[in-house]
Amino acid sequence: MDNDEMRVVVVTGAGRGIGEAIARRLVDDGWFVVAVDRDAASVERLSADVSPERLRGVAVDVTDRAAVFELFADIDRDQGRVDAVVNNAMWVRYAPIVEMTEELLDGMFAIGLKAAFWTTQAARPAMVRRGSGAIVNVSSPAATRGFDGSSAYSAVKGAVSSFTWQASRELGPEGIRVNGIIPGAVPTPGARAVVDEEGYEIRRTMNGLRRLGTPEDIAAGVAYLLSPDAAYVNGHLLNVDGGL
Repeated sequence: MDNDEMRVVVVTGAGRGIGEAIARRLVDDGWFVVAVDRDAASVERLSADVSPERLRGVAVDVTDRAAVFELFADIDRDQGRVDAVVNNAMWVRYAPIVEMTEELLDGMFAIGLKAAFWTTQAARPAMVRRGSGAIVNVSSPAATRGFDGSSAYSAVKGAVSSFTWQASRELGPEGIRVNGIIPGAVPTPGARAVVDEEGYEIRRTMNGLRRLGTPEDIAAGVAYLLSPDAAYVNGHLLNVDGGL
């Protein structure tokens, strides 16, 4: 399959957890995946495990607008297209409102929200040129529910949901679909840094299936939103949460 036939997707935060599962699922679905993470070692490991004809790992700080635009220009030049983006990157720190520092707040908004603006801006020209494209933003149940210590995280994910709806209106006429996915509780290494076993037991009992999610569950939802089966789905937030 040459570059003219293989769809190209950029997945941010692809070095581990849900992002890695998304990257692997999309490779299996026939995409050429550009797996982006600021941790070079993680994407190098992923690249070594997947054929270079199907996946390229790149270490990029997605909060750096110039670096993001340079990345997408490189992809468009090398692959001849950019068909989709999955904005998965996030940095999570829980703290009470009164203890939230400027550094923590700025860091979460930069990675979780501003980076989604930069990738959307950078991907748009290649998508407009082809008359089609798809963007999936990863939000959270915390966008609409209160959880102890999650004020900053909830604010970021609430903004991501709002950005998804707005972008779907602005970019839809150009053939670019913008949707979001809302994962339920998935005990990835990153998530376990802020949620303990007691917290996960509570989350397990809160949903109808009475089980925690897996990264592959979330990847399947993303795969659907990027697939031809979702060609008329735009501005939608897909809950993949076991019935939370």
